Amino acid sequence: MGFKFKTKPYAHQLKALELSWMKDEFALLMDMGTGKSKVLIDTIAALYDAGRIDSAVIMAPKGVYKNWVGKEIPAHMPEHIECNVAYWASPLSVAHKDAIRAIWSPNHDLHILVVNIEALSGGKAEEVVSKFIRSHQGKTLIAIDESTVIKNHKAKRTKAAIRVAKLANYKRILTGSPITKSPLDLFSQFLFLHEELLGFRSYYTFCSRYADMVRRTTGSHSYQQILGFRNLDELTKSIQPFSYRVTKEECLDLPEKNYIKRSIELTPEQKKIYNQLKKNAVALLDGMEMVSANAVITQLLRLHQVSCGFVNTDEGDTVEIKNTRMSELLSILEEVNGKAIIWANYRHDIMAIEKEISKVYGTESVASYFGDTPGEERQNIVDRFQEDKDLRFFVGQPRTGGYGLTLTSANTVVYYSNSYDLEVRLQSEDRAHRIGQNFSVTYIDLVAEKTVDEKIVTALRKKINIATQVLGEDWKKWLI
Repeated sequence: MGFKFKTKPYAHQLKALELSWMKDEFALLMDMGTGKSKVLIDTIAALYDAGRIDSAVIMAPKGVYKNWVGKEIPAHMPEHIECNVAYWASPLSVAHKDAIRAIWSPNHDLHILVVNIEALSGGKAEEVVSKFIRSHQGKTLIAIDESTVIKNHKAKRTKAAIRVAKLANYKRILTGSPITKSPLDLFSQFLFLHEELLGFRSYYTFCSRYADMVRRTTGSHSYQQILGFRNLDELTKSIQPFSYRVTKEECLDLPEKNYIKRSIELTPEQKKIYNQLKKNAVALLDGMEMVSANAVITQLLRLHQVSCGFVNTDEGDTVEIKNTRMSELLSILEEVNGKAIIWANYRHDIMAIEKEISKVYGTESVASYFGDTPGEERQNIVDRFQEDKDLRFFVGQPRTGGYGLTLTSANTVVYYSNSYDLEVRLQSEDRAHRIGQNFSVTYIDLVAEKTVDEKIVTALRKKINIATQVLGEDWKKWLI
């Protein structure tokens, strides 16, 4: 192609780019951790260099969309391209409005608008995206990261995404698992690309071709029940010309470890409680002549619990706080193919995670391993996770399960919450990354922005021992 990459692509990324970059519509069906974000950025840059586009819209879920602005685009956009980026935030501040205005009118630069796709459920975000594309005369690539977020053909955001896509010249969807529960999940994702790609404009006609269905009636309610699927070879063949599928197992040149951050915003209730606790903690510690590490860590744990969605009272009760962490975890698991380890620092979280996964994937899909797990059951859980294909999710407390176990049947590890202990983190990472693991391992941290949660993950990734760092005057950096 003669293209000047900022970061060298892996072999599978180069193949994906060569297959797709000039096509009007394309689906990058690449496992989490295989670098589909880079492929999209290189595609945008190549089309811009060729004079085919002058703008792009990237739509992604809440936990991901800011990563495009702060990490992915700066890391991979070629140096020779002058690129101006703005992102949607609700409510729109003056700074955000000014940033969006700066990319509104076409000029010689590449303009990119990044949007939280959940915002499309309201009318304002759709209006802004539509006007942005029209202001660039449709010379725009529009993409959805983790496109399973529009698998529900009835959802407002799905309908809005499909409407704005019709205004753009180029369309892309990115997902590691286009089918999360049913082959019917494909319909609206590929309708976003083009209404003719699958050969069906109607969801119900699509269903009648690929699903065996029967109408059921319960009281006054009537619904279609899916009994099974058919013609799936035909469906697979029909999407091959405009899609590229690669799994992590097929990417032999990936780094041994790949780290991803998923951002979480505190709910208003969490913010209120968090700020009160932080204020009280600073006032308490500031009045001490000698501040011990244990005293600071105690305050950090209380703040960390709030960021996770609960708090333990002085009376020993656990109070739930409305949060979005669990929904973000479930969104991640939709993208995971195969097995995953989920580490959580608190007993409360482990029990809640197991309960929610059981609801979505069934009780046989998940097992927990923590202090309350009977000793005689522990090895059986590990053996089943290693050998039983139905047990997909291992939910553990890293102080209990992070030492000595072999969990190499998973190459995806999610940290729902972290301990402040560096040794615990390193040991728990090695449960999947050890002898017996034949593939790259992806580590995903759920991080509540602008909280101690963010500072803990940053320190652990830099291999900093937090208990040592918070001694002396450094404690103020953690709480203020």
